[in-house]
Amino acid sequence: MKFIFIFISAILALLYVSCKDEISVPIYNYTVSILQPDSLPKHLGDTLDINVEFVSHTGEAVHHINVRIFNKATNAEVYNLPVEPHVHDVTGSHTYSDQFVLSAAHGLSEGDWVLEGKVWGHEDSIEETTSRVEFHINP
Repeated sequence: MKFIFIFISAILALLYVSCKDEISVPIYNYTVSILQPDSLPKHLGDTLDINVEFVSHTGEAVHHINVRIFNKATNAEVYNLPVEPHVHDVTGSHTYSDQFVLSAAHGLSEGDWVLEGKVWGHEDSIEETTSRVEFHINP
């Protein structure tokens, strides 16, 4: 009798575990490709073409993006867009394009600068992926 009770308890435990709903967490497998600018030197007064592609290789939505430009030595930020990072592009791909004049009025000066593209999932820092391009600005 004791054996039958243990056997039935084991079967019920297996059924309970197998019937539990699994929590699915999307796997985005994001990549960030900075198509423009390149790493060639720039000059103050140039117009910087910005073209960054964000892709989910599993077809999930591209939820949040950010593109920023900052000084490599001081981390002084001169560009940080879009204002609302939640783009929620359900196609699994999103391209960000803009133009930015490299001028002292925007806080730029001669030196080494970084353009960084970042993408992340529905919640902050979920599968956050970053790509960077460094370039030098000449006077």
